[in-house]
Amino acid sequence: MPSQLLGSWSFTRSIAEHRTGARYRAHGTARFSPATGGRVRWFEEGVLTTDGGSRPFTRTLFLVPGAQGWTVTFEDGRFFHPWVDGRVTHLCGRDTYRGDIAGPQSSGAGNCGTQSSDTGIHGAGSSGTGVDQDREPASCDAGWQITWTVSGPHKDYTMTTGYRPITE
Repeated sequence: MPSQLLGSWSFTRSIAEHRTGARYRAHGTARFSPATGGRVRWFEEGVLTTDGGSRPFTRTLFLVPGAQGWTVTFEDGRFFHPWVDGRVTHLCGRDTYRGDIAGPQSSGAGNCGTQSSDTGIHGAGSSGTGVDQDREPASCDAGWQITWTVSGPHKDYTMTTGYRPITE
């Protein structure tokens, strides 16, 4: 249940642009807090570092309860993807986002290790989404991660973000 995520998490993010070979890094804080309608607000703020320097960024998503389970929406309410442990797909125009959400108890979690700024995650409606597994992502004190592999005529990169709880 996304309520397990409530609180503050530090995150690190790596972005590998496949067409140019560029590599980017980001780090910051993600805050998960209760919102209206039973939703959970997912707010990220951090610093993105590129070859050209560093710049701050923010991003807001929502985890939304529904009859079919939890989903992730953009700040404006557009559907992004199901909130499940495992693989998800999101179509953004002609580009495809293939995500892998790995909680510490899932088979792909590994180190529970290193998710996303406004560097390309935006997009389509619910008709362009899919899910390969039907489990809610695990979360724990060790952390969790999301990896996006994005391909298409406009985008070609891999982005991995790892979240770790901040103990206050």
